[in-house]
Amino acid sequence: MVVFVCLCVLALLFLAPTLGVILSSLKSTREIAFGALWTLPGGLYLENFREVLAHPSVKTYFANTFLVTVPATAGSIGLGILAGYVFSKLPFRGSELLFLVIVSGMFFPPQIVLIPLFRMFSGLGLLDTLWPMIIVHVAMGIPICTLLMRNFFATVPNALREAAIVEGANEWQVLTRVALPISLPALAVLATLQFTWIWNDFLWPLIFTQSDEKRTIMLGIVSLKGQYSVAWGIQGALSLVASLPTLIVFLFFQRYFIKGMTMGAIKG
Repeated sequence: MVVFVCLCVLALLFLAPTLGVILSSLKSTREIAFGALWTLPGGLYLENFREVLAHPSVKTYFANTFLVTVPATAGSIGLGILAGYVFSKLPFRGSELLFLVIVSGMFFPPQIVLIPLFRMFSGLGLLDTLWPMIIVHVAMGIPICTLLMRNFFATVPNALREAAIVEGANEWQVLTRVALPISLPALAVLATLQFTWIWNDFLWPLIFTQSDEKRTIMLGIVSLKGQYSVAWGIQGALSLVASLPTLIVFLFFQRYFIKGMTMGAIKG
């Protein structure tokens, strides 16, 4: 009973920020200003959502975020697949050390490279473009993608690879026609995690963008303000709308995501 109560309390604490966002999105700025944030709204005030959907900058924020998230997710997963397959099925002298070096990138806080990356992209003339965010997210996604794909490919029986080679397949065909079709759970996990992490990123857009035309959705939420104060209702509405793509991605990959999180048995 005590454990159940503790879990309920933790769940409420975890859901409190989400509840606050939902309540604020359904109230006017006047209601929130008078301290009525945590009370149930008297009626559905949908003007915040109408204003968000009609705001011209919001469309730009969404477009920029998709232009960063989709290629960065695909790039990091693609490189992780290639590296993971090599480390698991085609080991070479020093491959274990190289694998540890790549995976160690997961443990470095991104803040330590802010200044060097800013100077590098400034020298290349790429500041206030989407390219720095794409490049950084691809690079920072390679360690986790390599680790997960290497561990998954290691569970694929070598007999499958050997049989394909006997039939005349090369390594690329073994990867694309044998290994990848049975790695959908791992790919679903990576796609969900990478898409969510990149979509919700706030740090790199803050560092690399300067104009409103290049902001992503998370930075755009902060930039939306009222005439005289912070537009809490509008920001709450945009936060809910901005969370929909990640929710859709999770629901789309849910079937394979659960399998991927519990993978470890040999697939056949």
